Amino acid sequence: MILVDTDVLIWVLRGREDIVRRFEEALEEKEGFVFITPVQEAEIFAGARKGEESLINSFLSSLKNIPIDSESGSRAGEYLAKYGKSHGTTLADAFVAAVASVNGLKLWTLNRKHFPMLKREDFFS
Repeated sequence: MILVDTDVLIWVLRGREDIVRRFEEALEEKEGFVFITPVQEAEIFAGARKGEESLINSFLSSLKNIPIDSESGSRAGEYLAKYGKSHGTTLADAFVAAVASVNGLKLWTLNRKHFPMLKREDFFS
């Protein structure tokens, strides 16, 4: 089971062939257990171009969404306190990492440096 970060979703939406191909493989490998959180939804819609809303809604609704619970919130706060200043970790990245960690999901991101709290084996590639 994997949690897909915003950067990967953007490239899928924009049709980057290598990412789209890997995304399709991941869906098959993980038998559809590919997740996002409200963080990814917010980031995608914040950067949406005019007229993309329908495509975005359709794409995101095809994925499983994990809500952010209090355990993830607490862990995100710990990550932010530990890595916010030293690594420039954002609240969004802290939440994404926390949700992945709490739910035992591998994180698929193209920006591993944003997630210093995760180990190599915590990532999907």
